[in-house]
Formats: sequence, C-alpha cells, structure tokens
Amino acid sequence: MGIELSDFEIGYLVGVLVGEGHFGGDGKQPQVTLRMHTDHENLFRWLELRLPGGRLYGPYDHSGRRYFQWMARGDFLRDDLIPLLNSFLTPELDGKAYSRFLAMKERYGLA
Repeated sequence: MGIELSDFEIGYLVGVLVGEGHFGGDGKQPQVTLRMHTDHENLFRWLELRLPGGRLYGPYDHSGRRYFQWMARGDFLRDDLIPLLNSFLTPELDGKAYSRFLAMKERYGLA
C-alpha cells in the first residue's frame, strides 16, 4: 500500500469518508468523492498532502453554495485507497457506508 498514514490519520480519513464521502462512480469507473463547504478547506489541504494520488477540485460556487470536491479514481483508488478501506471500513463501524463501499466494488469489478 502506498499510503503512509499514522493510526490517527487512518481513523480520521475513514471517519470523514464514512460521514461525508460518497462511494460510487460515473458508470465507467469507480470513484470515492468527498464534497464539503469551503469552510473545510484545511481538511482538503490535508488530503492533498497525505493522499497525493487523489485530486482536489474547486472551490466551486453553485447556487450560493461554495464547496471543494476531492476525488479518488484510477490506480490510486484501486491500489491504495481500496486496500486501506478494506482493512478499516467494516459493517460494525458503519453498515450503510460499508454497503455503499461494497456496492461500488461489485459494480466496478473490484470485489
């Protein structure tokens, strides 16, 4: 696994993705997306530093809502983020997020 995070950072990342992330795709490729208000810019800068395989977009301004969007796709998602989530995202931690994660993996042949 290419991600080098402390135990705290892993817990923080998994918690943020469980609470605010989206496990899905665009019909062609899987992706994990995190979209939050620009008030959380420090979190997104942290993601950029710790997970350089992801990509940060924004800030966007749509209908008065300002937000950043971070996405994990491709090799980074498959080789780094999914193995990390396989180890730490469990149904006991959050059944709904775990189900969405499994559905994404199954839909895109990552199971």
